[in-house]
This record gives sequence, structure tokens and C-alpha cells, in this order.
Amino acid sequence: MHNERIARAALSRLMEPQDVAGLALVHVAGAEDALRIATGQVSYGPGLEQDITGLLADHSSVNSWAGLGAALKRWAPRIPDLAPERDLATMHRLGGRVLVPTDGLWPRQLDDLGLHQPICLWWRGLELELPPAARAVALVGSRDSTSYGASVTGDLAYSLAQRGFTVVSGGAYGIDAHAHRAALAGGSGAMPTIAVMAGGVDRFYPSGNEDLLRAVANQGAVLAEVPPGSAPTRYRFLQRNRLIAALASVTVVVEARWRSGALNTAHHAETLGRAVGAVPGSVHSANSAGCHRLLRDGGAVCVTDAGEIAELASPCGQSLADEKSGRPADHDGLTLEDLILLDALPLRSASSVEKLCTVAGLGADSVRAGLGRLALLGLAASEKGGWKRTRQST
Repeated sequence: MHNERIARAALSRLMEPQDVAGLALVHVAGAEDALRIATGQVSYGPGLEQDITGLLADHSSVNSWAGLGAALKRWAPRIPDLAPERDLATMHRLGGRVLVPTDGLWPRQLDDLGLHQPICLWWRGLELELPPAARAVALVGSRDSTSYGASVTGDLAYSLAQRGFTVVSGGAYGIDAHAHRAALAGGSGAMPTIAVMAGGVDRFYPSGNEDLLRAVANQGAVLAEVPPGSAPTRYRFLQRNRLIAALASVTVVVEARWRSGALNTAHHAETLGRAVGAVPGSVHSANSAGCHRLLRDGGAVCVTDAGEIAELASPCGQSLADEKSGRPADHDGLTLEDLILLDALPLRSASSVEKLCTVAGLGADSVRAGLGRLALLGLAASEKGGWKRTRQST
């Protein structure tokens, strides 16, 4: 197992993400032999190349295959830089680790990527099992988000985290940052948010989000398929989008221009058979043109709140667990406004009436009256001038 980990750590530095020749070599020969072949330590016969050719022929996404010899020449300049033990030591110093597909913490939903599954994952964060795809939602969008996009993203991420979903995004400025920040504020589960990086996890990028990404690592997880020290190139940004899409059951594009990386993530989600949602915006806003394009082309479902996203994420009938068990839920009999208010109440830190008005979309009088009713039912409690949900409520 140690040799497997060392081999995959080295291969992740030798090969670019989604290098189909390298991924096929690992699939056919195994990680340890693949590393020996890729670095020229052992020779290979025609049978291996035939096996790789046959494997690539089965994948319609692979357009050309120049042969293993061409791939070896491409990898050769990186061989002198291979130092997997050093990379593992760097991760240990940072409190992180490298995951391989045979690890218990490996997110099994990445298996849906097939040949394009990452060689390994460099992990910085809580050593907790990632949630299954059905309990994760990807929120993505423009880096130059508008105030509208920021507000909508905050509402969606906060409410999804309150419902126990993990919010997955890319750690960038704009929509990504708003999604991570709101999920951290509203998270009541063990893994409120995950950031998938295009560069190494030893350096939080962009630097302006360093404090935010450090908080994500402390309360959730920061992941990458490239080793420490790797630069976040444009190509790597596009390749990591498939991981964001694969980790979640639903990808929601909040704001996106006509040509946007967020649309690339949505395309990956659609290819994987995952649900795609798009938030409508003003027809005069260039930042919503990509969302409207997804809706017009039929590749996405229109979503406007967390409830609609949760419906896309949950398998049919999952939300009926309380009825099936025959046990009445604490929220049975509540009015629609009180249900909305209960959903908006945080579990950990208390929230002000003004904040609850924003999250729930209710007037101040309605919120105050609703808090009184929920308090009488034991579903809400006042604390330090704010309000929070009691832990026994469901």
C-alpha cells in the first residue's frame, strides 16, 4: 500500500490531469508498474500498447492516440523533478495527506469518471469521509459576480448547509467565495463545504481568499489532483471542473457569462448524468447570459431556492423518511412561513432578526411572530440577542 501511494504521488507530478495516455497506462499496468514504465526503468512490449489502444478506443472522448513512445517523450522532462517522499512530507507538515482509490476516505462518486478518475487526491482538511453525491451540491459561477449573484449564492449555500448538504465549489473569487463563506456560516453537518483547487493545496489560491480557504480546510476539505507546489494554470482550472461536477449530485450555475468556466462544469455534470440547475437573472445582465443559455438549450433546470435544488439532489422518496417511519416530525403542523423560518434558523451561532429576514425572505413582523410560535413549540431559542434552532428540532 505504501508503494502504491508513493507511485501515485509521483505519477500525479509526472502527468497532467486527465492525461488519457497516462491514465490508460495506470489502468492497464497498475500504478507501480506504470511509474517504472513512464520513467524508463523498465521496457514495455507491444502487448501493453495494444491494450492501451483498445482501452482508449472504447472512450469516445479520446480523439487521438500517438502511441506510448510519444507519451514517454512528453513525460521525460519532468522525471528529474520527481520526489514523491518530499511531497508526502510536505503534506504531513501541513496536516494533510494523499488519498488513493483504495483508501476508505476516497470519494466513491469519482468512480463515475471512469478512465478520467484522478490518479490521487491531495487532501487538506478534516479526516472525515466525504458525503455521497446525493448529499452534495456544487455552486459555481462568475468570478466578477454582481451583488445579485452574491446575494442569491449566499442564500442558496446557507440554506443548503442548514439542510445538511455539503456545498462544493472551486475556491475562486466571486460566486465560489460566496458559496464557501455562506456554507461555513450555515453548516450544521460535519462537512459544510469542499473547495477543489486547480493548483497545489500547499498554497491557497487566489491569495485574496487565503483566510477563507484556510477556514474551509479547518471545517471541511480542500482538495486537488496536482501535488504541492503546482501552479493553477488555465488548463488545470478546466480539468478540475470535472471533479467539482463528479463530487455532487447537482451542479447549479448562479451567474455565468456567455463563455464561462462555470458552463464547463455544467457540461461535465451533464455528461456524468448529474442534474444541472441555473439561476435566472436580468436579461440585461451579461453575467446571467450563460445561465439563460443553459436554460434555453435545455441543459439545465430553472432553480430559485434551496428547496428546488434539494429536490434535484435527493433520490425519489428520500424526503419521505419521516412518513415511512410513522414517527411524527417536529415540524408537522407548522404553517409555510414558520417552516421557512425554521429552515433559516442556524443550529450553532445565533442569528439576528434582520439576518433571518434576509435568509427567510420574510418581513420583520412575520419573523418576530414566527419566532414566538417556534419558541413555544421548543423549536427555537433566544441566545445573546439572537435566535437559533434547538438541536432536538428536525
